[in-house]
Amino acid sequence: MWQSPIAPGISWYQASAGERPEYPALDGSLSTDVAIIGGGYTGLQAAYNLAKAGVSVTLIEAARFGDGASGRNGGQIGTGQRAWPDEMEPEFGFERTRALFDMAERAKKHLLSFAETHAIDMEYMPGYMSVSHKAGKDDEYRRTAEIMSGRYGYRHIRFMDRAETEERVGSRRFSCGVYDGGTGHIHPLKLIIGLARVAAGAGAALHEMTPATAIRQSGGKTQIETARGTITADRVLIATNAYIGNLEPVTAAHVMPIRSFIGATVPLDRFPRVLPGSEAIADSRFMVRYFRKSRDGRLIFGGREAYTAANPADISIHIRRQIAEIYPELRDVEITHSWGGSVGITMPRKPFVREVMPGVTSIGGYSGHGVMLSNYCGKLYADHVTGNETDLELFRNLKVPPFPGGASLRAPLLFLALSWYALLDRI
Repeated sequence: MWQSPIAPGISWYQASAGERPEYPALDGSLSTDVAIIGGGYTGLQAAYNLAKAGVSVTLIEAARFGDGASGRNGGQIGTGQRAWPDEMEPEFGFERTRALFDMAERAKKHLLSFAETHAIDMEYMPGYMSVSHKAGKDDEYRRTAEIMSGRYGYRHIRFMDRAETEERVGSRRFSCGVYDGGTGHIHPLKLIIGLARVAAGAGAALHEMTPATAIRQSGGKTQIETARGTITADRVLIATNAYIGNLEPVTAAHVMPIRSFIGATVPLDRFPRVLPGSEAIADSRFMVRYFRKSRDGRLIFGGREAYTAANPADISIHIRRQIAEIYPELRDVEITHSWGGSVGITMPRKPFVREVMPGVTSIGGYSGHGVMLSNYCGKLYADHVTGNETDLELFRNLKVPPFPGGASLRAPLLFLALSWYALLDRI
């Protein structure tokens, strides 16, 4: 029997999202123009845009919409790609790096305008800071802000010295940072609930609790096997991200899951010094710690990673310990909800976009930068199918090698590599 791979714990998002409509499991076989496996941001955006264009589309999700990373993530909307532009230029050159940066800005605008157009209250709150957990990084952060503002025309960002960083974060833990007023953070599950509503309203056939068990091809068509029926499609989008399992080997070789865990505190009315501007923060660790203030004043804190399928016995213990490193006054704070899930990463931390079989495209591996990129990639896939101009080729052309070691050694080698980087973070 299939079992959900979702890590345990009721998220604060689930507890605060309000009505969460259910969609029926697939019952019977059918034919469709496009079949989509995975009901996160990528799959649902693709389903909405395809249905809106008059394409017959059927989407299946193994669990509930939002039970994967799309509904359980940190809610932060980054700027640009996973790496800063000045880090990407040596590999890609200025023109290609600028193209990728501008594409990411289009992704951000698409997400915000989509929510506004469809009246989705995703609790958007402005403001984002990237901060250094090590001293001596002032010149590096100042240079990054200057390059993004000047060379890339992004006027929303500026350098923060130690004093301003301490004031805005409400902690002396970080030495400097950059402030980004052109982005912010959201309630991710409210977005996924609204997105599913809009996709269904456009005519997409949506099915929850319907895991795909096999993908086969015959006679120019692709068949997706499920427990209670077969979907036959002209085209297929695999949008499972970290939850690919053994369904499709090429994706599994390129997109690996790591566990990330998040806790939500009680509203911090008694601690006005903590994040007084309610922005989102990500630190400079390779294994990033990320946190933000919710609309009702809770600290949403993530950063306890695990590189195996195992889950900690009590997530909140680990989360509270990391919170106390930054905010000692919160060492005894009540954590009302703690939860986890899998993040899909690639070797170079760049998205994976590839045709893995004839007519079968896989998209994922956003590496912690997926809130805006996954939504946009879903739209771009639909644009590709309908013959419209698309930015998707920018991602198709990226070099994303498979993880080494083959199916048996891939996970152990990833564990060793990420453990090494976690050790460097502590030095």
